[in-house]
Amino acid sequence: MRLPAWQDAVIDVGKLRDYLLSESHIRGRFKAIFFTSLGYRASNWRQLEVDIRSLIDDAHCLIGPATAYGQKYLVSGTLTGPSSRSERVVTVWIVLKGEAAPRFLTAYPEAR
Repeated sequence: MRLPAWQDAVIDVGKLRDYLLSESHIRGRFKAIFFTSLGYRASNWRQLEVDIRSLIDDAHCLIGPATAYGQKYLVSGTLTGPSSRSERVVTVWIVLKGEAAPRFLTAYPEAR
């Protein structure tokens, strides 16, 4: 199964630049260590967006938990960063109640 309406996926710049790539965000700074090791920086957050969109374009999707807000989905795949280093990641999405397009929530390294 693919992520529903993956071609219309919404990725908020704040989730990338100000969270996943922020070395000062209280929770995101730990993820920033991982993503910067792949060559991503807050200054090139657009490349991370492009690469995440590419990942969901051809990846299998798992249905995650339903919440009061909507249905979550997990999409795993290999992300190759600007440093040419590749790692497996999990991206988390939600389709809010009453909406069709998935919204990006977060990403993290896949457990080995």
